[in-house]
This record gives sequence, C-alpha cells and structure tokens, in this order.
Amino acid sequence: MKCVILAAGEGIRMRPLTLDMPKPMLPIVGQPILEHIIAALPEEITEIIFVIGYLGDKIIQHFGNEYQGRKIQYVWQKKKLGTANALLLCKELLEDQRFLLMYADDLHASESISQCLLHERSFLVMEHSDPCRFGVVSVDENGNMTEIVEKPEHPTSNLVSIGVMVLDDKIFQYTPELHSSGEYYLPTMINQMAKEHLIATVKAEHWFPIATPEHLAEAEKHIHLFKKQ
Repeated sequence: MKCVILAAGEGIRMRPLTLDMPKPMLPIVGQPILEHIIAALPEEITEIIFVIGYLGDKIIQHFGNEYQGRKIQYVWQKKKLGTANALLLCKELLEDQRFLLMYADDLHASESISQCLLHERSFLVMEHSDPCRFGVVSVDENGNMTEIVEKPEHPTSNLVSIGVMVLDDKIFQYTPELHSSGEYYLPTMINQMAKEHLIATVKAEHWFPIATPEHLAEAEKHIHLFKKQ
C-alpha cells in the first residue's frame, strides 16, 4: 500500500528556521519531522510518495529512492495551488488502489493509523477545544463523515480532521473548487465523495500538529507518545 505525504509547503510560520531548510526536515530530538512520521507508518505501507516543492531537493538528498526498506517516489508541486492540487499530481501513481494520505507536519501514533487502514475509506479525527482552527468534521449516527468544513467561524462540532486519511482512486472523480486564496483544497473533493461513498471516522488518542518553532520544543516533551509500541 502507498502513502502520500504532502511536504511542499514553505512553512512561513516557522521562519527563520525554514529560510534554508524545508519544514518537514526540521529536527525533533535530533531527527527530521519526516523521519518520525515514517517511523509511525504501519507495516502495510510499502511505498511512500512525497509531494515536494519548497527546498524539495533537501528531502530528496536525505531519503533518496529507498528508505528503511520502502520505495520512495517524488512528485513536484512547483506552484502553490493547494492540497487538492498536490493530490491530483499523484493521480497516475495511485490508479486502482487504496492509499494513505498524510501531511508532513503532524505527529500521529502508529496504532491510530493502523485503525484507519481497517476501513475502506476513513479519516482520523479528534475532539479539540478550538475547532475553528482546523477542518471541522460532521458525522452521521454510524460515525461516517457527512461533511468537512475548513476553519469555520461557527463550527458545528468540536470534532476535527487531524491529517490522516485512507482514500481510494474514486477521489479523482471529483473536481476541487477554487478558493479565494487561489488554491484548491481537499475538503471540496472529500465532501463530494462523502455524498456517494462511506467515509468512516476513527478517533485518535494522540496528535501533535507542528506549526511554529515553539511547537518543535513542545513536541520533544511528547515524542514518546508517538513511538511505535
């Protein structure tokens, strides 16, 4: 099974640390963020696709074409066109299969990711005290996703998407909408898919998003929660 990791962003909120280093390569306890993410991947993941952009050559130099027994492929996102565009660039590599999709700046426990793989399609979610900062997820009586709204002013719940999802190539049947920012975001595709296909939600116990230099130091205090048992 393949895992797509979106790692093309500039990491503006991480400056000055990202002036000469891509955010996913910034260290936590001496290892790049991406190494911690890869270490948490379940054994079912045999291949990784990195979507790279800003200073992407440094990611290639570090991981090469194979890393710890997993094949590595790279897809360049040369223009800042959003997460939906990043996934669409991988379409030819994901035909006729399920795949895992993750972001390059979140720490997750391996057990939670494994739970997601038990479903045909799924999202890892978690309750948060400030949901308007994230993608807010609505679910039906069976826990299946009905909608995801990115950073709403008035969230309908405190359940948020935390950056791990299992999808299949049916996602490419849907066209993303252009946001006022000039980018195309995944939720506009996901919402169309949720109307026609079941997308389960899996609640995680641990999650650590990394956005600022302060988060790097804080992550070191919690890194034990994300080590594979």
